[in-house]
Amino acid sequence: MTGRHAVAVTGLGVRCGAGATPRELWESLLEGRSATSLHVFDDEGTVVHPAAAMPGFDASGYLTAKETRRADRSVQLALCAAVDAVEDAGGLRVPSARRAVVTGTGYGGVISQEAGIGHPDVLYAPRLMNNAGAYWISARLAVTGPSLTISTACASGTHAVGEAMQMIRAGCADVVVAGGHDSPLTPTTALAFGRAGAMVTEREDAARASRPFDIARRGFVLAEGAAFLVLERLDLARERGARIHATLTGYGRTSDAHHLTAPHPDGAGARACMEQALADAGTSAEAVTHVNAHGTGTELNDLAEARAISALFGSRAVPVTAPKAVTGHGLGLAGALEAVITVLSVREGLAPPTAHLTRLDPRCELDVVTGEARKIPDGPVISNSFAFGGHNACVVFDSPHV
Repeated sequence: MTGRHAVAVTGLGVRCGAGATPRELWESLLEGRSATSLHVFDDEGTVVHPAAAMPGFDASGYLTAKETRRADRSVQLALCAAVDAVEDAGGLRVPSARRAVVTGTGYGGVISQEAGIGHPDVLYAPRLMNNAGAYWISARLAVTGPSLTISTACASGTHAVGEAMQMIRAGCADVVVAGGHDSPLTPTTALAFGRAGAMVTEREDAARASRPFDIARRGFVLAEGAAFLVLERLDLARERGARIHATLTGYGRTSDAHHLTAPHPDGAGARACMEQALADAGTSAEAVTHVNAHGTGTELNDLAEARAISALFGSRAVPVTAPKAVTGHGLGLAGALEAVITVLSVREGLAPPTAHLTRLDPRCELDVVTGEARKIPDGPVISNSFAFGGHNACVVFDSPHV
């Protein structure tokens, strides 16, 4: 760890069905208030699935009408969340060349893609680009340093945060706006995941449709949104008297190299990823106070992750939370949104409950927090993302006082 710049989290911004601000998101988690409802995907109302949409979203305070026409809904969400995160941080107090942006997205401009099939206009191609979010944020925030986009399915947001940390550690940037965004609520996307057996399709009791680690789970709930963090050199943040939400201390990334959509059943890649992140943070599993699980609510992913956590922590019952029960699964957004949630857990000293868990799958030998939030002491907290393609990413946050 010698010679590396330490990294602080100084800004948070979110836009999702569970909240338009970090505070709203946190309250939804503590109350177990699900963002899921029945969502109509087309004008005829023929495709209806439980989904965690953000109804009433309006980017007019951030984009002009002309700019809105040029940006996919996913990008509009991203820009709003990123600008909010920077405002929360008190601005970017370094020269533009020392600023950077790293975005993660799984599906890019999929809404624009489906809308434009057969009759693309002159802006069709720019709206589809996975890197459009990085462009809009860089342009708005006068970022002339690195501006990158990562697309590793459901690990995209976590990889974005981790790679941003590495930039600061290596001295490539002093401040990085990092996060994830996706808005995949389209007929084709819903039908594809539904037919693959990964997504909940039942219409009954939509609010409780996402049930990670529950014996009665039926798959994930598709969600939309954006979440961004402002990462900053810790010494510079302290020099300017910034409010520091948490420190980002570790990052791991591995690949299962096993199957296109299924995780390795014994969770070997996931465990290795967590071990790598903890080693990078200079800590151990014994010190971890809480695990923010990927917890999709699909059988294969829940079982593989549970085995990985059990193998890593042994007989020690570390508190586990699965936020997707409330937020739904935002694909490329998910890891960044859960990074924000993990930062809030560190800051507030609480592990949020996992909603809708009535009977833990006995094969998942975990201490899943239910009912009410549980107090956790200062110490490292780990957030997991395990994606299609076998992409694994984990980040470790800690108290700024440690």
